[in-house]
Amino acid sequence: MQSARSIAIIGGGFSGTVLAARLLRESTQPTRVILINRSGRMARGVAYGTRSTVHVLNVPAGRMGAFAEDEGGFLKFARGIDSTITGGTFVRRNLYGDYLEHVLDESIAAAGRSVIFDQIVGDVVKIDCSRGDGVDLILNDERRLSVTAAVLASGNHPPADLPLADRAIFNSKRYVRDPWARGALDSVPNDAPVLLIGAGLTMYDVALELERRGRTAPLFAVSRRGLLPQPHRSPAHPAGHDHVPPDLLTGPETALHYLKSIRRQVRTAEEHGVDWRDVVASLRPITPELWKRLDSKQRRRFMEKLRPFWDVHRHRAAPSIAENIESMLGSGALKVGAGRIRSLTEITDGVLASILPRGAQDFTQTKFAAIVNCTGPDCDVSSIRDPLLSSLLQSGTARPCDLAIGLDFDSDYRIIRSDGKANSNLYLLGPLLRGQLWEATAVPELRDHARALAAILAH
Repeated sequence: MQSARSIAIIGGGFSGTVLAARLLRESTQPTRVILINRSGRMARGVAYGTRSTVHVLNVPAGRMGAFAEDEGGFLKFARGIDSTITGGTFVRRNLYGDYLEHVLDESIAAAGRSVIFDQIVGDVVKIDCSRGDGVDLILNDERRLSVTAAVLASGNHPPADLPLADRAIFNSKRYVRDPWARGALDSVPNDAPVLLIGAGLTMYDVALELERRGRTAPLFAVSRRGLLPQPHRSPAHPAGHDHVPPDLLTGPETALHYLKSIRRQVRTAEEHGVDWRDVVASLRPITPELWKRLDSKQRRRFMEKLRPFWDVHRHRAAPSIAENIESMLGSGALKVGAGRIRSLTEITDGVLASILPRGAQDFTQTKFAAIVNCTGPDCDVSSIRDPLLSSLLQSGTARPCDLAIGLDFDSDYRIIRSDGKANSNLYLLGPLLRGQLWEATAVPELRDHARALAAILAH
């Protein structure tokens, strides 16, 4: 009888769950699939672990199926719970977590007799690939797990602290570094001004959750440019994908050319009654190719100059969320400004923030009762405070991409070592693919990568 191989998947969020589900369904040889997650709840991750009723998906239900070949799978599941949900509905995020649990349970039930599923609650802090014919995982409680292959499928990491000269505030109870940590917002007072650092989708989630808790004092959000995410169309409907700028792939391979080409196409599309969102949607299938065409200098230029504008147009807010934020802005419950934070100093009854408004000459000083970091996931793998990632980089088992916003990997998703060679049994999935692909955060992209990697591992 053929001996069973074992595949460990580190991370129980979307990517890890969908990969496990595919391996359970598609493996053609005796296989033990092991899903490892820090918390006891599998198939959740940070995004879908929230229980807040004001947190909804940023993609319509009809496009959120876990499998590309069954894009309507989530819609069918959701309608079984609430028949009023349509393909264009932006549903609450915890319902999607329920769906992923359902997908995993169904896949476990559908697995062949020679395919076994195990789940482990624990924190992998080191991966040893020196054995050659397999991988050894070391957990924080000193457990050691030997497997045939391992997949690093960790999700997004908590926000990075601002690069302030005086870092004492980061040890204060008045500072919330990770708004997604359990109970993180419980200490934020309702009756005093609060500063939100960042103005993207994370800020939207935090502002609406704090408002739901009965705030009586205003929230202040500040980011470098003060840009707010654009809303999805209401009602939502399938976007067109045939509006790629005709000269986008034939002109100079520079960020500036991309910008000018897309702007021209948006103007042309609007003259023909086509919404700019259709132009942005048309870029999704070719975004990895566009990113790969840029050299390191141009990628860095995009990150420094254009990324904020890309983010607010590409990563849009659900219509209801945008309307609620607009209402808060109109009532004064939320105020948003552009500026740079120079210092955050804790004083007896709060935190004194020194902020230079965009275009101003002088800093302003304002007192806040609490500070919440809403800058979004930390993407700098060279500074992320994660024991496993740090261990992989320090040991040379992995290397950062050219901008250190992800890890290097080959065409088979194998993680590349510091010597330029690929680990034979260590693979990568999830947001850390962004270094080579840029787009590696949304369900439509991640499920395609999970399918591709499952095909490699299953056979």
